[in-house]
Amino acid sequence: MMNTILIIEDDAEINDMLRLLLRQNGYSTVSAYSGTEGLLAHNDSVDLILLDLMLPGKSGDAIIGDLKAKKPVPIIVMSAIHDINKKVDLFSLGADDYVTKPFHNAEILARISARLRTAADIAPAAAENSELLRYKDIILDKSAFTASCRGQELELSRHEFLLLALLMENQGRTCTKSLIYDTVWDYENSADDNTLNVHISKLRKKLRECDPDTDHIETVWGIGYRLRK
Repeated sequence: MMNTILIIEDDAEINDMLRLLLRQNGYSTVSAYSGTEGLLAHNDSVDLILLDLMLPGKSGDAIIGDLKAKKPVPIIVMSAIHDINKKVDLFSLGADDYVTKPFHNAEILARISARLRTAADIAPAAAENSELLRYKDIILDKSAFTASCRGQELELSRHEFLLLALLMENQGRTCTKSLIYDTVWDYENSADDNTLNVHISKLRKKLRECDPDTDHIETVWGIGYRLRK
């Protein structure tokens, strides 16, 4: 089956060159020329993303988490930046590989092939692991009782962990207070609005410590809470 690669690159000449190179080597391609367009173009048919950093509108590093949230495919960053600290930051955001511009065609093809092979090996195990939840830059493993945000481990209490897991299992839906009480506190008499508000506040604070620019949890007044879309 032909793999589809999403090219997010605002330089039309580079985008066209990559599109031609990839098609000549048996890949299907989709081209986008900005961060916003790249997010819209990413869908279930995409198997790998080539991502430029210097994009109009949303930059490449700003959309890595959102791209992974839509479908966690390998992301190879393309940039002329040589700063090792910047590269490390990109990996912590969710990038899988990095190639420095200008790059040789043989190198980019080899990196694409390697990442697709790795993804193919991981996919069967991941499909069986329903305990692993993902939302944007948050990863939660129910079986290991661990959670991380932007690569940083979250130190959560039992109730905070169960609350975050419930929200991540119901992405796009509002979790009512009664559902939260029944699921997270398991009908404990100690659960009330004040208890829930305190735990939501603590969870928000810990998420903001990892990602200060994002408020992940949205209050639906009088009903409950949900993850922001």
